Amino acid sequence: MKGIKVTTNPDDLNIELVHSLVSNSYWAKGIPLLTLQKSIANSLVFGAYNESGEQVAFARVVTDKATFAYLADVFVIESYRGLGVSKLLMEEICSHSDLQGLRRFMLATSDAHGLYSQFGFQSIENPDILMQIWQPGVYEQTRV
Repeated sequence: MKGIKVTTNPDDLNIELVHSLVSNSYWAKGIPLLTLQKSIANSLVFGAYNESGEQVAFARVVTDKATFAYLADVFVIESYRGLGVSKLLMEEICSHSDLQGLRRFMLATSDAHGLYSQFGFQSIENPDILMQIWQPGVYEQTRV
């Protein structure tokens, strides 16, 4: 997409923007800033920026860079939705050298299945092999 640049440099991130959007999302509502910063520090991050250098999208991948990856916290700011930014972001993620040859690349989403399926993601055919510890209210519990 013309005018949009994607980088994996965490120093380029607008952490205030990322925290504002992720902490108000359905998947990480109320995430504390320090928790988000720790997650970013321990992930492969992708930021998309317009010609003025303003961040317009974000995603992070939790990975061992050899066998497994988990795509998380994907967003495109509202004014850039529908312009192809999410596709550009996914192209950059899926072609990244550290994410090649993985046995499993996962994500959890309540929306955008059409986007992710364009990049090979499918519904889990054998969900009984997966288990989880799921604490949806963990961020409310950790507030002081």
